[in-house]
Amino acid sequence: MNLRSEVPREALEEICRRYHVKQLSLFGSVLREDFGPESDLDVLVEFEPGRTPGFGFVELQRELSELMGHPVDLHTYRSLSRYFRDDVVRQSQPLYEPASRVS
Repeated sequence: MNLRSEVPREALEEICRRYHVKQLSLFGSVLREDFGPESDLDVLVEFEPGRTPGFGFVELQRELSELMGHPVDLHTYRSLSRYFRDDVVRQSQPLYEPASRVS
């Protein structure tokens, strides 16, 4: 499955800007052959420095689930087990990264 081409880009960008997302990446079964219609999406999120959404985290997860048409299992780097977080980061594929900002 190629979510990059299936997810409405403008809607994804708007959600990420609103929640101050620095990077959104996919990992897990969505990147493998075993991803199916009933699968959830494992998503790794990195927020802009100093911008952790608190209770908004659940709202972000809900909005991403609606947009992507699958339940989203949202993780931060710190929420991943230390035993496999480096593997997840190494294997993940970015879905959203904002364009470079020129000041």
